[in-house]
Amino acid sequence: MSQPVRYAAAADHLFDGTALHDDCAVLIDGGEIAQLVGRDDIPRGIPVHDLPTGAWLAPGFIDVQVNGGGDVLFNDEPTPAGIAAIAAAHRRFGTTSLLPTLISDTLEKMRAARDAVSEAMRSNPSVLGIHFEGPFLSADRPGVHDPRMLRWPEPHDLAWLTGSPDGVVVVTLAPEVVPAGFIAALTQAGVKVSLGHSMASYVETRAALAEGLTGFTHLFNAMRPLASREPGPIAAALESENCWFGMIVDGVHVDPAMLRLALRGRARPMLVTDAMPPVGGARHSFMLGGRTITLGPNGCTRDDGTLAGTALDMATAVRNAVKLLQMPLTDALRAAGAEPARFLGLAHRLGHLAPGSRADMVALDAQDIVVLETWVAGHASGEKPFRACMTRR
Repeated sequence: MSQPVRYAAAADHLFDGTALHDDCAVLIDGGEIAQLVGRDDIPRGIPVHDLPTGAWLAPGFIDVQVNGGGDVLFNDEPTPAGIAAIAAAHRRFGTTSLLPTLISDTLEKMRAARDAVSEAMRSNPSVLGIHFEGPFLSADRPGVHDPRMLRWPEPHDLAWLTGSPDGVVVVTLAPEVVPAGFIAALTQAGVKVSLGHSMASYVETRAALAEGLTGFTHLFNAMRPLASREPGPIAAALESENCWFGMIVDGVHVDPAMLRLALRGRARPMLVTDAMPPVGGARHSFMLGGRTITLGPNGCTRDDGTLAGTALDMATAVRNAVKLLQMPLTDALRAAGAEPARFLGLAHRLGHLAPGSRADMVALDAQDIVVLETWVAGHASGEKPFRACMTRR
C-alpha cells in the first residue's frame, strides 16, 4: 500500500465476486481496495466499520440499463443534474455504478445525452458511460419506443458513436436494420453492441456475433421468439458462451420458468432493471414519447397495456433471482456485479472485492436481501458515512 489505510469494513460474510469468505474485512485506501484480511488480522489503530451480525458484504451492483429514477427520465433530462438524481435514487438499492440509458430519440438528443454523461463522469464515479437503446431498431418490435424515432444508421452515426467518447458506450440495435460491417466497425472502436428490439433470424444473429456483438438486451422481450424451425436470437444467445444477456426479473416481463431455462444455457446472465422514473421517486406516472405511462400492479405500462420499462431496483432483482429463479445468493450477486463488469470490459476495476479494485461495495441483510449500506469509490452512503466506525486498539 502506497499510503496508510484509511479504514476497514468488516462483515460476518464477504462475497468477493467469486468466492464467499467468513469473518473477513476489506481494507480501503484512497477509494481503492488495498487488501482483504481476516477479521482478526485488521491492523491496529485504523477505523473499522463493523457490519451488523449476519450481514454480507459484496461488490456493488452494476446496472447497464437505467432509463430513469428519482422521478427523472433520462430522455427528458439529459443533463448532469438529471443523471445525478437517477444515480442517487438507485444507490439506495445497492447500485453503485450504472449506464444512463437513452430510449430511441433524435440525433440532437443523443448527442446531448452523450455530452451530459461525459460531464457527469468528471465528478460522479457511479456513471460509467452511456447506453443508447436505439434508434436502430426493428419497426416490428418497437415495444414502447416511439416508432417515429426508429431509423436506419447513416454514415455520420458511425463517426460520432466511435469518436473517442468518455466511458463505456453500449448500443442496442437490431442487426437486420444495419448494414454489413456496421457492428464490426462499432466493436472495433470499443463500443459494446447488444441485440434488442429485433426480428433477426438465427443466421443474422450468428453473423452479428461474428462481427463482435456480445450482448442481448432484456432477453425474450421485444425480440423474435424461440420457434422450432426458426430459433432466432434467443437460441443463438444461449448457445454462445462469450456473450451476456440482460434479465429483467420482475415476474412480469418474462415468466420465471423461461429465465430458469435461459440459465441452463452457455451465455452469461446479467441482472438489469430497465428502470423508469418511479424507482426511488414519488410519482406514479410520467410521459414517454407523448404518452402517459402509469405504475400499476403489472409495473409501468402504457394505456394500451404495453410494458414500458419497470419500477424494479437491483436489490429487488437480486431478491427475485433467489426466490423466483432459485439462484444461490452468490450467483445472483455475481449476475448483479461481476458479470456486468465483464460485459463492460471493467472487470479489472469493478465487480470484485480485490486489491486494486475500486471500493464499490454493498452491505446486505442476506435473510431478506435488503440493502444496509453502499460505498462508491470508498465513500459510504449517508451524510456521515463513517459514523458507525470505531478504532480498534
